[in-house]
Amino acid sequence: MDDWRGRISDDLERMVDRAVAAGARQEDVFAEVAKVIEHRKSVTDPNRKLADTTPEIVVDEPANNWPAADK
Repeated sequence: MDDWRGRISDDLERMVDRAVAAGARQEDVFAEVAKVIEHRKSVTDPNRKLADTTPEIVVDEPANNWPAADK
């Protein structure tokens, strides 16, 4: 196994153990890890279109109804 793969496996095992020791169910921890991984994959997908994930930003024009605006 590659060194980085072994570290990921070891880190994941420690993370799951900590969560279970804190009271979480192992199945719930695995489900949450899977959700986080799926989210990270969608965020880092190089083929995604920026327009598909960027919310529409509405910029309101500033109001000119302040006291010194007439001067």
